[in-house]
Amino acid sequence: MSAWSIVMYLLSPFFVLHLGWRGIRYAAYWHRWRERFGFVERAGERRIIWVHAVSVGEVRSSAALISRLAGLYPEHRVLVTTMTPTGSEQVRDLFGDAVSHAYVPYDFPGSVRRFIERVRPELAVIAETEFWPNIFRACRLRRIPLVLVNVRLSQASARGYHWVAKTSRAMFSNANLICAQTRADAHRLASLGVSPGLIHVTGNLKFDAPVPQTLIERGRALREQWGRSRPVLIAGSTHKGEERKLLTSFAALRERYPALLLVLVPRHPERFGEVARLCRRAGFRVERRTRQRGPLDAGVQIFVGDTMGELQLLYSAADIAFVGGSLVRRGGQNILEPSAVGLPVVFGPHMFHFEEISAMALERGSGRQVYDVDDLTGTVSVFLDQPQLRRAAGEAARALVAENRGALDKTLALMTDALNWSGARMADSPISADSRQLG
Repeated sequence: MSAWSIVMYLLSPFFVLHLGWRGIRYAAYWHRWRERFGFVERAGERRIIWVHAVSVGEVRSSAALISRLAGLYPEHRVLVTTMTPTGSEQVRDLFGDAVSHAYVPYDFPGSVRRFIERVRPELAVIAETEFWPNIFRACRLRRIPLVLVNVRLSQASARGYHWVAKTSRAMFSNANLICAQTRADAHRLASLGVSPGLIHVTGNLKFDAPVPQTLIERGRALREQWGRSRPVLIAGSTHKGEERKLLTSFAALRERYPALLLVLVPRHPERFGEVARLCRRAGFRVERRTRQRGPLDAGVQIFVGDTMGELQLLYSAADIAFVGGSLVRRGGQNILEPSAVGLPVVFGPHMFHFEEISAMALERGSGRQVYDVDDLTGTVSVFLDQPQLRRAAGEAARALVAENRGALDKTLALMTDALNWSGARMADSPISADSRQLG
């Protein structure tokens, strides 16, 4: 048994306690525990393409890829696994019954073996950077082509992998294809000892996430309910400790812009009620998305987005977006969702999970970086005072997204090669040298 497996078994009580603790705040964590230990529904005669996306963000960024795979290979059933109930809900909201869902098993050898035996996938696709040594090894041993897509590896994450360099190198070597977002990500992977021949720079799938016209139309209707003449600031994917700072800034902004509406959308659903109470204790009149019926009363000052899967809809109804996880040390969240619907984006100093995208937004003028509450207040004031500047930043944001699309087609071209060699070692399948983009 490997050292990694021993550590996993030693930590197993923690995993159970963690599920129970999360379940106290979000009851969905108490359901379907058996799946987390590999007891998933058997595939039977169905041919399976397995896509793993850890939670909501990864599901959304992989949505176009999942749809294309389902369309290109109708003889296969796509199984999407997630770690979180919110990820599960996002899969259901986006795909309904068009794909299957299960929770990914914990990385215990027995759990992984049960999962693989029951699902028998012909292709495994892991979105972004997930640390699953036993799953990756099982795919190699079972001769299941393993493709890592939309891989990003920040400097902080790379340093962490270097602490377990031997395990990291062995884990990544089980992959048949690694599609990195950027050249920087590719070189960090190579610095871990991953063979450059496995690594391809395909771009970021988040740029390819579609924005349906129906979403834009629903956003306009929602804005009418909020009040067309009211300025709207949305703070999306906020984390604990961040809302207090936002409320301090909002209080200062309200003194100058008394009609300003703050739309506050916590990152984690178990915090919806907590954040609504926090806003009320701060003296604001609050309405929640789940309780809104018809036009919003003009006296409501804060609108809490307490639903799943509607963040981009809420973005499309706003004027300015602050993207959370960045005023606290969480590394930031996806700024492309508000950018895609033409909003100027504001984010804090901690964007280490989105270094390249945030740098692109700053360079294009579609984003502004702030460093404290006063800076946030001043930046939002500038956008509120200068509608032309706000519109120009929004157009720059749309252009940034449009001009960087293409990762989906590059990824699919490489993955198609992998699926053609399903059931055989991908290493025996020549991927054209000219498709390799690692510099």
